[in-house]
Amino acid sequence: MPEEQAPGSINSSVPHPARRYNYWLGGKDNFQADRDAGEAIAAVFPHIRTAARENRAFLQRAVRWLTAEAGIRQFLDIGTGLPTADNVHEVAQRIAPQSRVVYVDNDPLVLAHARALLNSSEQGATAYIEADVRNPESILDDPAVRDTLDMSQPLALLMVALLHFIPDDDDPYAIVKRLVSALPAGSYLVLSHVTYDPLDPDTIARLDAANQNSGPPFRPRTEAEVARFFEGLHLIDPGIVSLSDWRADPGPRPTAAEAAGYGATARIGTLP
Repeated sequence: MPEEQAPGSINSSVPHPARRYNYWLGGKDNFQADRDAGEAIAAVFPHIRTAARENRAFLQRAVRWLTAEAGIRQFLDIGTGLPTADNVHEVAQRIAPQSRVVYVDNDPLVLAHARALLNSSEQGATAYIEADVRNPESILDDPAVRDTLDMSQPLALLMVALLHFIPDDDDPYAIVKRLVSALPAGSYLVLSHVTYDPLDPDTIARLDAANQNSGPPFRPRTEAEVARFFEGLHLIDPGIVSLSDWRADPGPRPTAAEAAGYGATARIGTLP
């Protein structure tokens, strides 16, 4: 969630991660700058649309598992992105209509679409706030979060395709630790993250060049670096794996190099 525009404003000349991701998923809620940045990445990594779809599918599988098997009924989704098919509340409320979801993003376009399109079931609730993950207190203290979620009861913290936009200088590990520390035992952390681990050196060099020139910049991390986000937590089987492999449905699926990302879910507190 880079600081590329003033809060509440939409700068169509600067690429934004949520709008670029929307473009890769085939959406129409993006500007020319987002499309240009998306094509610059696609030119050197042709699998980027596959990677975007796999990330979205990972999120949906994780939410289904959390709702159907872990019994979670509350979700805090930071770095929401633009609404698309099977959003978090739709997946969760299909299984448990009373599920409650708070969406957080720092692109006002995301919030405008969210308020218009993401309608909750009668039994559940959704809320939307504009905030930057680099200020976790602003999220935790927001009245919409406190009014929608019961912070004394287990919930799922979703940080999907978000933390690779947080550079080391902003200490993403401290951000995650602060958010996790605010959640009660029995809660879960769901995280996905771009990685270069399965890519060849030539592709990595071309991606680095495109990353520098087409913004917004991102910081891919290794498996060991991703594992640090889960220190002190209990990883759910199968642990930290390629996005395509996390509790995947039977049948063929993209390779780790095509997905180019890790996904994992972990429980906060002791295992049941």
